[in-house]
Amino acid sequence: MKKLLSLALCVLLVNAACGSEVKKSNNLERTENMEATQNAQVIHLNKAEFLEKVYNYEKNPDKWTYEGDKPAIVDFYADWCGPCKMIAPILEELAAEYAGQIVVYKINTDKEQELSAAFGIRSIPTLLFIPKEGTPQMAQGAMPKAELKRAVNEVLLGQK
Repeated sequence: MKKLLSLALCVLLVNAACGSEVKKSNNLERTENMEATQNAQVIHLNKAEFLEKVYNYEKNPDKWTYEGDKPAIVDFYADWCGPCKMIAPILEELAAEYAGQIVVYKINTDKEQELSAAFGIRSIPTLLFIPKEGTPQMAQGAMPKAELKRAVNEVLLGQK
């Protein structure tokens, strides 16, 4: 009986020790996933941040000079816009899916009217695709995820 009790106690202790290691491992994975997701968020910009991180059109009005270190999508949107609301979660998914490869920015056209005017934004959503090298391209309207992924792969990442 003592041997059976000792064996049961040993099994309990081993399970408890292994279980805590699994919990630590799961917590570590969860923390790493949260950090990756946080690094892959859509970033809302105002004019000053746009000039610093994307393109300073006041300093270089005649020549496109991208200020970023990764290709980017800039979403010109408004809170009241239905199609803008439709693509917002898709852009968040793309930011997470392409984390470390691209950056997704958002510009609220109601709050940043001067910035919107500088880019001739007349309808929303308007997406500005900015490759690391080369000329940016604009697209208007809500695009399905497959079309957005194709644009990211071809225009931003240079994949065919």
